[in-house]
Amino acid sequence: MARAAPDDRSADRPVRLAEALELVRRQLPLVREQEQVGLLEARGRILAAPLAAPVDLPLYDSSAMDGFAVRSEDLLPGAVPSLKIVGEAAAGHPFGDILSEGEAVRILTGGRLPDGADRIIEQELCLTAGDRVYVRGEISAKDNWRRRGEDVRAGTQLFPAGHRPRAQDVTLAGALGVQHVTVFRRLRVGLFSTGDELREPGHALRGGQIWDANRLLLPGLLEPLACDVRDYGILQDAPREIESALLAAARDCDLLITTGGMSVGTEDHMRAVIGRRGSLEVWPLAIKPGRPVGLGDIDDCPILALPGNPTAAAIAFIAFGHPIVSMMAGVQNDQPLLLTLPAGFTFEKKHGVRQFLLADLARGAEGISVAIPLAQQSPAMLSPLAQARGLIVLPEACTIVAPGDPVMFVPLDAFLR
Repeated sequence: MARAAPDDRSADRPVRLAEALELVRRQLPLVREQEQVGLLEARGRILAAPLAAPVDLPLYDSSAMDGFAVRSEDLLPGAVPSLKIVGEAAAGHPFGDILSEGEAVRILTGGRLPDGADRIIEQELCLTAGDRVYVRGEISAKDNWRRRGEDVRAGTQLFPAGHRPRAQDVTLAGALGVQHVTVFRRLRVGLFSTGDELREPGHALRGGQIWDANRLLLPGLLEPLACDVRDYGILQDAPREIESALLAAARDCDLLITTGGMSVGTEDHMRAVIGRRGSLEVWPLAIKPGRPVGLGDIDDCPILALPGNPTAAAIAFIAFGHPIVSMMAGVQNDQPLLLTLPAGFTFEKKHGVRQFLLADLARGAEGISVAIPLAQQSPAMLSPLAQARGLIVLPEACTIVAPGDPVMFVPLDAFLR
């Protein structure tokens, strides 16, 4: 990753989130290798080229209901038309002739509109006797058929490059006959946890040890971003071991993500190791929780160093890591869903810091949903993260929140799977 131009920032002054993202936006190496995948594999991948409709949708004029295809001029005002049934049109089985004067074709939903017909009379208004159909009741002004191309016209751009197809997008492409799409290669992301206190879940613990949760958390944040996640395990608090492991992983990955070791304790070695083999571009961030966050590189492989506390790591990734991964992977305009809801609480915070509160929704006055923070907000606690439905985001300029004030609410389902 290219080095940032020198600036007048103090190395210890927290960097605002927007400033940090702008600093790295122009430096991040982007994945540019492309591949073709089938539609079943395309969901969640990143389009490397715009996708346009190859044909019209619908492909042809078709019936919107079961009934009879007729000519409008055969429906005489005030009379009960008697028309000769000359055939049937069903989905996949069109009527192969031209409809002539005084004729009707029985048609089923999705059946191709016969040539010469311009109206579908619903089944409920029709009475049949032998090869005749009688149209009874009041005929609506609707013609009850779908026009060719009324959904999508051939040549229309469906999705731009940088779009991440969802299930409904893949469905639309399939209905247009698309078989393959061009996508960027998956971003290869290597994960490490650090700390002598960490053990794999299920392993026996000795005094002062805990089971590692962060490497279970981060794949849930990365896999929805179409990443190829590689788990490199736990690093002990040994600078040489940390450096050796990071260098080996840097050769095979596009991005490394670590948790822990980014504070200022005597055993927090990550910051020093990054500084020896590369650079640390951003440290620390003016967010709460998640302040001890770094972005730099190890032998030109970007590395995102997150806090060790799991909730702080999750929030720091959502705020900072998610846009970084999206940029590197080729995503365009990947803005999180921000809802504006009335606050159901009172709160004071420090100016200049973007604060994230684990939150739930409650029913307020007149049945309107209000956002409320959970009682527990400790960055080291996991149960509030499991209980939260979203994050309340309080921007840097905010210092006081009163009940009824509009606040930003980000649903966690948009990030965690």
